[in-house]
Formats: sequence, C-alpha cells, structure tokens
Amino acid sequence: MIDDAPIRCLERLGEVFARFGADTQDSGNVSYGVAVDGRRYFVKTAGDPGDTTPYLDFGGRTALLRTAARLAETVRHPLLPAFHGLIESSEGPLLVYDWRDGDHLGTPSHRRHDPGTAFQRFRALPAEEILAALDGLLDLHRVLDSAGWVQGDFYDGALLYDFRRRRLTVVDLDSYRLGPYRNDMGRMFGSSRFMAPEEFSLSAPIDSCTTAYVMARTVLVLLADGTLDRDAFRGPDPVYAVVQEAVTTRYAGFADLHRAWLAARG
Repeated sequence: MIDDAPIRCLERLGEVFARFGADTQDSGNVSYGVAVDGRRYFVKTAGDPGDTTPYLDFGGRTALLRTAARLAETVRHPLLPAFHGLIESSEGPLLVYDWRDGDHLGTPSHRRHDPGTAFQRFRALPAEEILAALDGLLDLHRVLDSAGWVQGDFYDGALLYDFRRRRLTVVDLDSYRLGPYRNDMGRMFGSSRFMAPEEFSLSAPIDSCTTAYVMARTVLVLLADGTLDRDAFRGPDPVYAVVQEAVTTRYAGFADLHRAWLAARG
C-alpha cells in the first residue's frame, strides 16, 4: 500500500499533465493524466475522502472503483483502454489505464444543442461513420454480456471519440454489475435519455434485456434525436426496425439484439 495521497504519489512517479475533478464531473471521483518514461496513463481515484456528493460518499465511490477494476481484469476489447492494475493507497484505490486521446461526448444539458460541442460534432458525422462506431459499441457489449456484466449508468459521458483516428473509446463502467439482479435503488444512476423503464422501478429485474434497451436508446440519441421519429433517424430501414423493436416490444436479451443488429447491418 502507498501511504500517501494519490496526487503526491503520482507526482513522484511522473508528470501529472491533466486533472479531472468537480469542474468536469459530479461523481466525486478525481482522475489524472500521468506521463511516465514517455508513456501516458489515465489514473482514476475515489477523490477526497471527506467529499460527499449528492450521489455517493467516499466508501461508495471506492466500492465502484473496485468493481471497475474487476471488470477491467476480466474483459478485454479494443474500445476499452488497457488496464494496468489497481494500486492501493492510504486514500483508496488508484486504477491505472492507458491514456486514450479523444473528445468527451458527454455534454451539460444547457449546451447539448451547441454545434461546437463534441456531442453535436459526433452526431453531424456521416451516418456510416456513426454506425461503424456503434458496431464497435455493441460488439463491446456482446463481450460484456457474455461475461455476465449488465450495464449501469451508461450514457454519452462514457464515450470518447478521436475524430482524427475515427476511434471510439468507452470509459467509466464503474456502475456495471454482474447480473442479473434487482433494482435496489428505485431511480438508479443514469441519464433518463438512455435508461430502461426498469431502472426507475424498485425491485424490478435488471438484466441482459436492460442492456439491450439502453444500447438501443444510445443508437437513437446518437443517430437520431432520441425519439423513434423515422424522419430523424439517419440509418437504413433494417437498422431502424431493430432499434424500434428493442425499445417497444423489446428483445429477450442483448444477444438477440446483437444478432438482429448484425443481420440488419449486412
């Protein structure tokens, strides 16, 4: 265990070139970009032990980080930054990942219609480029689903996009759980633009079907206007039909959605 505050530890190891805290998120976590021997890393911490957000205290944030480490140790995918391990410190765990370049698609609600945001610049890309990114996102969730992981608190804030390389990166899967399980919160963590109905209902089952719904909602947010308006949807009819079924009659699980998606994509 490192008997020191994370920032002092990181400053001894290398150059801290970025910090992400309350100015960029409301979780209470604090993360850093650190350069060591010519390589760049992303280090996520539980933040200040004395900081209690409206959502989680330090103990809750620490527990989610340990879950994120477990997921990163068991799942590999090109959309996930390589995980280099968990370092114990006197102020909780430090999760060390490869650094990934990219613009954060998560955008405050008051700027969501601003064409200069990464969110709107992504949505303005050619439809086929967005579909290619979504192909990767659904393939990642195929791997996660196969390993038993059920989405939690997934929204555009979990996405980075490197516009030059055309590369999507997925981060912050701390609230994913091994499932199925029951909703133990009532209104669960997440953005209502993406959430499934059962994520608002105490004791409702949260399972692979939930992941399918949330991924379909993601498609509608990124490739349309968040609704099922066919005129707003920029993808082909077979893809629209898959998404429509996923958020109306619904698929029994994510594997069914993914098979239908692959068939629609040809």
